[in-house]
Amino acid sequence: MTHRLLNIAHRGGNSLGPENSLQAIEAAVALGVDAVEIDLWALAGKLWVTHDRRLGRALPGQGLLQTLQAEQLAALRLPNGEPLPQLHEVYNLTRGRCLLNIEIKGPDTAPLLCEWIARQLGCEARAEDFLISSFDQVQLLYCMQRLPDIRRALLVEGIPLRAAELCTQLQAYSFNPSINFINRELVREAHRAGMKTLVYTVNHPEDWQWLYDLGVDGVFTDVPEQLKTWVPSGP
Repeated sequence: MTHRLLNIAHRGGNSLGPENSLQAIEAAVALGVDAVEIDLWALAGKLWVTHDRRLGRALPGQGLLQTLQAEQLAALRLPNGEPLPQLHEVYNLTRGRCLLNIEIKGPDTAPLLCEWIARQLGCEARAEDFLISSFDQVQLLYCMQRLPDIRRALLVEGIPLRAAELCTQLQAYSFNPSINFINRELVREAHRAGMKTLVYTVNHPEDWQWLYDLGVDGVFTDVPEQLKTWVPSGP
């Protein structure tokens, strides 16, 4: 049976603008991606979209992100001059147009995230708008207990002894492994448990073909515009 790889713009799609920027996210949505993936921190009472715990790579400055006050966070600028985005700004771009995959990056982010999503659901947002993912299984469990209707994804870097068991405990929608740790049996195990397999981070056609042949459901990619035009070979 033929299928297609779901096209998930990793950090908004780095080829379309600075990572986790509104520029990249808006371009990815306009491209028609299946999902946009972003990274989330709860800092100074707000939900900020960025990846690193330390300044100096994606954001200017030095030191730890968590030490900044609200006014310092608001003053940060991305390489294209944009302010550091907040979650509500990203959702304004994806709402009704594609899935928003929110990766919990910062510690103690789940409570504020759940409060925010609950408010959106009270304002006619759909549970299907969101997918919450994390390497932090404790925060995923918190989300499951507070918002059971919001889909969850378990991120892993290696190969767990009992991947399906972990995902079952968290009632996960998908199992999200690294491309460095993926094989056919992991894909089959996830599918037998009723989960999708979404692999990160995959930027090359030969890898798209390999994962397609393994039966992977989708990939996180920095080049969603290239994946959009890619055609798999074979059945």
